[in-house]
Amino acid sequence: MPLHHAVLALLTERPSHGYELKAQFEETIGPQWGGLNIGHLYQILERLVRDGYVTRSQVAQADRPDKNLYTLTSAGSAELETWATTSWVRTGGFRDEIFLKLLAATTLGAEALATLIEAQRQTYLSELAGLSRQRRLHTDEPLVALLIDSAIAHTKADLGLLDSAEQHLGALAATRGTGGASGRNADEAEPDAGRQAGSWPNSA
Repeated sequence: MPLHHAVLALLTERPSHGYELKAQFEETIGPQWGGLNIGHLYQILERLVRDGYVTRSQVAQADRPDKNLYTLTSAGSAELETWATTSWVRTGGFRDEIFLKLLAATTLGAEALATLIEAQRQTYLSELAGLSRQRRLHTDEPLVALLIDSAIAHTKADLGLLDSAEQHLGALAATRGTGGASGRNADEAEPDAGRQAGSWPNSA
């Protein structure tokens, strides 16, 4: 529950209401994460109250409806410290859409693969340029700058992946046709050779 714990972290500074937490989160994390939906935030706060990590009290306002103020409890502090000091383990795998695009382009042949790789390279280079501009704007905000640095590092790694894709998939793509009838007939004529050419390389 990473967002739940991020809210607990924000509440360590002072009790806050929902919109204060939303603004504080977006200012602290910066533009790379994206905005925090206020409806989702209130669902998180309800869960934290239910779990005993946060208390809710009402504060009267003279010219507005009463607002809910959320305060971190001792149980919330203990939960936050446990979460914040243990390592993060990736559980979802790597499911970037680019891998599915590489699969599809490879089956279509060398020209399709080359077209995809070049288009994706230009996209990554454009992203790097935008990230570099953001980085210059947030030099004095350490956490925001760190997240942007991480995005830059990931994007550079993605560029390296494209070079690796050319190396590992180029020969395989060259054996593939355009997916038309002629390609199917060739496979039917030489099933053993077709299976060998169509097999995917090992991950190593």
